[in-house]
Amino acid sequence: MTDGHPEDDAAPPRRSRRDETRAALLTAAERLWAEHGIHGASLDDIAAAAGLTKGAVYSNFAGKTDLLLALMERFTSDPSPTDVCDELRAAEQDADPEGRCSARTTPDDRARQLALLLVEFWLYGMRDYAAGWRIADWYAERRAHLASQLAPTDDLAPGDRAILTMALDLGLAFQHLLDPDRVPTNLYKTGKNLVQGHPRP
Repeated sequence: MTDGHPEDDAAPPRRSRRDETRAALLTAAERLWAEHGIHGASLDDIAAAAGLTKGAVYSNFAGKTDLLLALMERFTSDPSPTDVCDELRAAEQDADPEGRCSARTTPDDRARQLALLLVEFWLYGMRDYAAGWRIADWYAERRAHLASQLAPTDDLAPGDRAILTMALDLGLAFQHLLDPDRVPTNLYKTGKNLVQGHPRP
């Protein structure tokens, strides 16, 4: 207990200056890369957006790829990230007793930003070997988690159905964000039932 200030014992520890600097750079990189692309926003741009100097970038990250991998790591370690597919899953929860879900046609701005960022990660990973492996690992972790929730069937293993489900999730989410009127969310439940089958009891 701290003398005269017992409430101090319950206060969470403050982040170090270095942690705060890294977090500011990662947040700035996420926004700028989503808006302008990884090749459209330099490290100078990211430093300026975070209110820091370029030296702060290089004191925390070896370069652009290292910064990108750190941002991917933040996505991976976040226990409850906003997902580009959240809107699809929310529409599924609106399903009526017949299994039909509402057709939402107003994409969420946060989902759109994340979709743009994921596309940038994917493109960068296709061109950069080190980044590509880390991004592939990120997808593999998500597929493994999904597969653990699916029961095996006679015709398709859970791992294979997880691959197809993720393809449906991301592909439909990206199409909906680009063209919400002609790619409505009410296709999600139908597609998922075709690919996933029944969830593990």
